[in-house]
Amino acid sequence: MAETDERGVHTRRGFLRTAVTGMTVLSAAALLEACGAAPSSPAGSKASSGSAAAGTDTGKEIDVLRVSLPGSLSNLYPGQESGILNYYVAGICMEGLVGVDTTGKIVPALASSVERTSPTTYVYRLRPDARFHDGTPVTADDVLHSIEMARDAKVSPATAAYWGNLKKAEKTGDAEITLTAKAADVAFAWLPSNADALWIAPKTAWENAKSGFGTPQALPVGTGPYKVTGFVPDSYVEFSRVDTWHGTRPKIAKIRFEFVPDENTRLLAWKAGKADMALNVPLAQSRQWEGAAGTRVVYAPDRSYAGLTFNTKAAPFDDVHVRRAVAHAVNREAIVDKILRGHGQVATALSTPEQFGGLWTPQEATRRLAAVPQYAYDLEKAKQELAQSKVPNGFSASLSYPNTGPHLGTAAQAFAADLKKIGITLEVKELPIEQWLAELNGFPPLSYMWYFNTTGDPGELAAWFLGEGNPAKYANDTITATMAKATAEADPAKRADLLIEAQTAQAADLAYLPLWWGQAATAFGSAIGVRDYTSYTLLADWPQQVYAAQ
Repeated sequence: MAETDERGVHTRRGFLRTAVTGMTVLSAAALLEACGAAPSSPAGSKASSGSAAAGTDTGKEIDVLRVSLPGSLSNLYPGQESGILNYYVAGICMEGLVGVDTTGKIVPALASSVERTSPTTYVYRLRPDARFHDGTPVTADDVLHSIEMARDAKVSPATAAYWGNLKKAEKTGDAEITLTAKAADVAFAWLPSNADALWIAPKTAWENAKSGFGTPQALPVGTGPYKVTGFVPDSYVEFSRVDTWHGTRPKIAKIRFEFVPDENTRLLAWKAGKADMALNVPLAQSRQWEGAAGTRVVYAPDRSYAGLTFNTKAAPFDDVHVRRAVAHAVNREAIVDKILRGHGQVATALSTPEQFGGLWTPQEATRRLAAVPQYAYDLEKAKQELAQSKVPNGFSASLSYPNTGPHLGTAAQAFAADLKKIGITLEVKELPIEQWLAELNGFPPLSYMWYFNTTGDPGELAAWFLGEGNPAKYANDTITATMAKATAEADPAKRADLLIEAQTAQAADLAYLPLWWGQAATAFGSAIGVRDYTSYTLLADWPQQVYAAQ
């Protein structure tokens, strides 16, 4: 399902990094008709808006950390299956040349150093102590073969298109790899990380994976602090700590991820003490989780974007007045307050505030992104825009959402009720995620986009949405020129300004309607603490941050 390279070197996202969730669907009408502010946490609840620290670090070993996931994984290699949970799980087993730390900065991984010798050339020097889980040393040939596999659309259909800007990968020394880009692009630095598109394994492991690398028959072999010791799709995956890793030895001996798709079953299992940590707690059940004994629920931005995409070449959305009518009929504030229960933020642009880390605080980024022109909820204006369109008497359309995101459907039902008031009938359909992704690749007239940024690049989503081959079939020469400048700009502040300039220009044409930037809820048992918990923690070497609390 990946986009092909002929869509342009700036096309970086061929397959969505989607979340695997099982959020309970609420009544849209009941939620949006409710008055007052979003419901607050009940007295005595253990909800937190960012800190996952707990008690005092005892310094003790943790025999087994049990982590509950809200869905199942069928493949552990993100190149094959690129859900956001696949990234979280794979990261403790496999590394790239570089990685990401909890602040969102690029840091060394299998490469001890990286040098940008020209605007298009990056030189990586391998760690002399880098070893695979079987004890064999990591060689430049292993890295080059892993890059070849990452670029192969058959082996890595979910991420192969990300490599469209790579001109050449070559061995330039016994332990040295040089990557050359076709065009200067600051985002290229993220490419060989396990937060983006490279997971390094022995050449022999790729060659022996007849059934597909990452399956139970061909378990991934990497260089991370843990190796896979058991994997049963739809049930669990287990990892054991290794002695071959070059980093600091984590305190956790084993990590077991349990797949529990049914949210009621997962909550009951949590209350019964069968897990120590639970990812993607459903917001619709958040108060029940907060009320469970010995539980802390931590809410933190997950750098996700949810929005509507209008195919600007398909009727009736080829008419800007139709697009504006829809925009004015969507009550984004109510969706965030009532459906997300306040655990999210009205999106004013494609880039999320946390993507500007190291340059601006999220608060400052939010302020700057708010300068992008907005379409306020106003049904009278919506009616006026529709009256100026080619379909003044209204029309019918459909909107699909993935079964892994029921809250998307709840939100859609809510604004469908308002669209009905101005003469637009919107049929909302739930699809299996695979079918939904396939539909997106067919460029439907109206579609949802639910995307999780994994890098710290503020242009990660904008480069796709405003580049060649974008899902809105949108073209604007001025924006193309601005994005080209942003791509080549090395100064972070100037690049950020250019990205916002491009998104500001796009807002006038309204090819995309940002809805919200999301938050993820993570539950922790009282015996577990996590240091430096941010939106990047689960993409970094997160088991090192986990400790046994007193």
